Amino acid sequence: MFFRRERPRTPTFQERLDTLKSGGFGVASLPDGSVRVTKGICAVDIRESGGEIAWKSRAGILIGGEIAPLVDGGYQKFFRTSGGVRKPALAEELAALHNFEEDLRQALGQQVLYNEALGTVSTFYQYDRVQDRDRGVPKRAWE
Repeated sequence: MFFRRERPRTPTFQERLDTLKSGGFGVASLPDGSVRVTKGICAVDIRESGGEIAWKSRAGILIGGEIAPLVDGGYQKFFRTSGGVRKPALAEELAALHNFEEDLRQALGQQVLYNEALGTVSTFYQYDRVQDRDRGVPKRAWE
């Protein structure tokens, strides 16, 4: 008498990568087993973790083959690579990054959070007035 609903089949990692390829994303395997997904100037590294897709870090733009995530300096947003290359963010780049993340989440079937849907979210927040505040007493300007 009980009606059972069929559970929707969860696509495999490879099927999701094929969906990304058909959606216009570039997909390339990396030596550490993760996959770099690119579209235009934007990129992110993803991997499979327990049957789900996990982002290794936040998405960013490609600068010299490295992914540069967004950094909020308080007065301006920057893109910064792990190698230390820093570039001021332009409005077109922020829009491209926001659209990339939104399209990627939709293609992967991931949940979109409210605050991320409103606009671009920075990876780091490094305001000059709070720099070194967690390291004890900060150096005063007159010292």
